[in-house]
Amino acid sequence: MSSSDFQLTRTLDENAAEAALRADVLHGLAQSPKALPPKWFYDARGSALFEEITRLPEYYPTRAEAEILRERAAEIADASGARTLVELGSGSSEKTRHLIGAMPALEAYVPVDVSGSALEGAARTLLDEHPGLRVHALVADFTKPLRLPESPGPRLVAFLGGTIGNLLPAERARFLASVRAVLEPGDALLMGTDLVKDEDVLVAAYDDAQGVTAEFNRNVLAVVNRELDADFPLGEFEHVAVWNREEEWVEMRLRARSDLVVKVRSLDMLVPFAAGEEILTEVSAKFRREGVRRELTAAGLEPARWWTDAGGRFALSLSVAVGAAGAAAAGGRTAS
Repeated sequence: MSSSDFQLTRTLDENAAEAALRADVLHGLAQSPKALPPKWFYDARGSALFEEITRLPEYYPTRAEAEILRERAAEIADASGARTLVELGSGSSEKTRHLIGAMPALEAYVPVDVSGSALEGAARTLLDEHPGLRVHALVADFTKPLRLPESPGPRLVAFLGGTIGNLLPAERARFLASVRAVLEPGDALLMGTDLVKDEDVLVAAYDDAQGVTAEFNRNVLAVVNRELDADFPLGEFEHVAVWNREEEWVEMRLRARSDLVVKVRSLDMLVPFAAGEEILTEVSAKFRREGVRRELTAAGLEPARWWTDAGGRFALSLSVAVGAAGAAAAGGRTAS
C-alpha cells in the first residue's frame, strides 16, 4: 500500500472513546428508564458477534441490502456520477466493494470510522483490487459534525446497513442536517433503511433462536465491566426484543432477573435494579417510503431514486443536495 495512494487523518482524540463511554454510563444509568447507547456493543467481541448475526437465517437486512447493491450498483453509479465515494461507518468496507467496482469515474474513496486499524485493513484490500484509487481515511465519529478532505466532485456519501434507524427522530434530523452541511450542490446521499413489515419477522431478526443476539446485547455490559471496572453479572440480565407499534421500531432491552446493585468503580457509582427493571440498549427504527422522503426533504436533500430488494424488505434511497446547481445536476434523476 503506497503512501501516495493512502492517507489517514485522525480527528478523534485518543481518549475520546473513554470519555464518551464514561459520560454515557453516568447519564444513561442514572436516568429512568435506564439506557445505554448501542455503539458500545462493538468491541472486538461484539463486532465478531454481529458478523455472526448477519449470517443467521432470521437476520435478513444484511442479505437484502447486499442484493440491492449487487443488482443496482451500476444504476447507483450512473445516477450519482460520483468521482468521490464517502462511506460513514465503513468498517471493513465490504458493502462498498459492490459500488466501487461499478463506478468507472471514481477517483477517491473516503472511509469514515472510529477504528483506525479497520480503516487501514480495508484500504489495503481495496488498493490491491483497485490500483490507482486514492483512499483518504478519517478516524472520526460520524454522528458529530464532519469536515471532509478535499476531493473531486460530485461526491456520493454512503450510509448503509440501516444504521440511521439506531438514531431517534430528533437525532436523525440533526444527523441528516450535518450530512447536508458537508455536501455541495449536486453531491448525493445513498442511505439504507430497513422497512416496516410483519412484526414476527422483525422481532425474530433481533431475537434469534440460537441466542447470538442475546449474547451480543449482553456484551454492552461486558464492555462496561472491563472499561469502567463494573460488576454487572451478565447471567442476571435477560435479553428482550419487542416491536413498538406506535413508534415503528424494534427495542432491545436487558431485563434484570432479580433485585441487585451494580458497582461501577471507575465512576464511584452504585446502580440499583429492581427485578424486572430494564436497560434500553438499542432502538432500530423501520421506515416507510413517505417517511424517508419527508426526513430527507426536511434536511435539504431532494429524493431522487429508490431501490428495494425483491422481497421489499429493505431500501436504498439516493437523494441530492438541494440548491441551484444541485437542481440542475439532478436533472433526469427522477424518483422511481
